[in-house]
Amino acid sequence: MSIDITSPIDTIKPASGPEVDPARVEEFVVKVATDLGTAHNSVLAYLGDRLGLWSALASHPGSTSAQLATRTGLAERYLREWLAAQAAAGYITYEPSTGAFTLPFEHALVLADPDSPVFMAAGFEVVAAVWSTVDHLAHGYATGEGIGWHEHDSRLFTGFERFFRPVYRGALVSEWLTSVPGLVAKLEAGIRVLDVGCGLGTATTLMAQSFPASTFVGVDYHDESVRRARIEANGSGVGDRVSFAVHDATSYAGDFDLICLFDTLHDLGDPVGALAYAREHLAEGGWLVAVEPNAGESLEENLHPLGLTWYASGHSLCVPNSLDQGGQALGAQAGPKRTLQAFADGGFPSAQLMTQTMLNMVIAAQSETTRS
Repeated sequence: MSIDITSPIDTIKPASGPEVDPARVEEFVVKVATDLGTAHNSVLAYLGDRLGLWSALASHPGSTSAQLATRTGLAERYLREWLAAQAAAGYITYEPSTGAFTLPFEHALVLADPDSPVFMAAGFEVVAAVWSTVDHLAHGYATGEGIGWHEHDSRLFTGFERFFRPVYRGALVSEWLTSVPGLVAKLEAGIRVLDVGCGLGTATTLMAQSFPASTFVGVDYHDESVRRARIEANGSGVGDRVSFAVHDATSYAGDFDLICLFDTLHDLGDPVGALAYAREHLAEGGWLVAVEPNAGESLEENLHPLGLTWYASGHSLCVPNSLDQGGQALGAQAGPKRTLQAFADGGFPSAQLMTQTMLNMVIAAQSETTRS
């Protein structure tokens, strides 16, 4: 793509400062224009998920806008523009001779199959939720106030659950829990497990399905998430071994052999306090396991597309939630060193980085002494 902006650039004659490089300006104009197109298309991609368009295209390759309208019962003129935008974005292909559009099978795995390990369409539902709180975020810039998780649009909760479910299915047992020495064997034998910040209960229920000899408790401070978690567990046939309660990270009771914090620690107002509280409720020889977004130790190590995703989502969701709880937030890109320091400050100086994947890192610590 080439844009002729020589004449407008030539009119810019700064009285001081560096000379204007037209080629660099053009390059950046193209980047921002591309990003604007991507931002606009995130709305369309969300609608494709919400209205079942991705699934319809996956089921019927080579569809025209009229055929898609017939199959979905939706307005053809909207669909015509939607299909054109998706073809321009490279999400679908277009055949000029027939006027037909196809969602390639590989793309369908990402956009149309919620059981696929690479399903990501739900991420657009999260973005839709973030846009609904943009005025609150602007207010936060002016006042320093936070935004509690419970204050967000309800699409945030469902979007996150749908987005992370494939990750939990693919990594929870096979990568995360197996990275902790002897932990899977204990789960198979039967232990008591606590999932702090359980959300809609996906990870809690998956663990219960994988380890029928163990019992599980999930806690979250968000009432509606806890209500839906109970429904999820009962519908999955593990309701007799799984319970959920409304508690935050420093108000639950009981002793546990395993305490989990999955994508939770960096959201808290007082991560160190939450870890110290967990230590008081960890049985002797028990494990505390935290799964966090993977990151480098410095800003420059995280300046890449995945880092952008973590920083942007952390800015809009994780940091505001921590500020709402009176903290300053670890942030979604805290990295191993800062996270391990939080563990040490919380009473786990022997905490270790167990494994790192493209998306996550697993940090675990074992209770070493009997509590007084």
